[in-house]
Amino acid sequence: MRRAGQLIERIADADNLRLAFWKAARGKRTKPEVLRFRENLNEELCSIREGFLSGCMAWGPYRTFLIRDPKERTISVAPFRDRVAQHAIMNVAEPVFEGYQIHDSYACRPGKGLDGAIDRSKRFSRAGDWYLKLDVRKYFDSIDHTALKRLLRRRFKDRRLLAVFDGIIDSSAAEPGRGLPIGNLTSQFFANHYLAVADHHIKETLRCRRYVRYMDDLVVWEHRRDDLRRIRDEIARFLDERLRLELKPPCLNACSRGMTFLGYRVFPGRLRLARRGRNRFRQKMRLYHQTHRDGAWDEQTLARHVGPLLAFVRRAESTEFRRRVLESLGLCPWARTA
Repeated sequence: MRRAGQLIERIADADNLRLAFWKAARGKRTKPEVLRFRENLNEELCSIREGFLSGCMAWGPYRTFLIRDPKERTISVAPFRDRVAQHAIMNVAEPVFEGYQIHDSYACRPGKGLDGAIDRSKRFSRAGDWYLKLDVRKYFDSIDHTALKRLLRRRFKDRRLLAVFDGIIDSSAAEPGRGLPIGNLTSQFFANHYLAVADHHIKETLRCRRYVRYMDDLVVWEHRRDDLRRIRDEIARFLDERLRLELKPPCLNACSRGMTFLGYRVFPGRLRLARRGRNRFRQKMRLYHQTHRDGAWDEQTLARHVGPLLAFVRRAESTEFRRRVLESLGLCPWARTA
């Protein structure tokens, strides 16, 4: 396996840093920290460049807050300077991470995403009689720093870049030596890469032909329930021994009974909303509608927030459900849409 090297100069390139700034500022250009950074743009970018080339980048401190959507999670927001630097890193390093991903890993990847994961799951539900759904317990908080650094060294050989990666990893921990901050751009790629080694084990060693992963949600389909029991034990052993990860109680069931996955209920040939997805749509629509009525949002801002919610429920058989929710908010013109 050939490792990638001589990347830090490309990351520290002036054009790449300027592109990283515009990516980090997207949708936030009027925020005070972005305006302050832009006022001294050349000096700030030069400082980041020097940090990359010298290997002396300082990361943090993070601003943290809790969200419940749907489960409680701590979000860590890095300073704007760090976010620019992380965009600069991933502009160059993303293809290296992408090159190790299997076809059926769908989170945080161009051309993949939720639609791809759901479509593939519907197809595999028609092809298999039984499914095994696995979920890692407290995934981001459980990622082992030493194991992650070891995996990164199998893909990258640029010492200065590896030192930068180490600094980002060590900048935050849920407990000593473990955990990545949810909110960092790099955390998404590190977390996806961390389980990619398990993907290869499942596909190449366990020979699972029908398999999908969306970050820490893993699903395998087979014709025989006993095969899935064996696969369950093998995956649990691999995650424990190689990655120090613990699984939540698994779900092994017949495809005909439906599978709850990413906010949906996946059946062979059809897709419905899961209870969590319905509740989230109701709550978000009420919150957004009230925010608009209170004058905090104009119609354009409301539409920008509502659009993704409608796209989420429209994937499933949800016409009547959407109509009831929208009518309850007095949004009759929207309720008549298909």
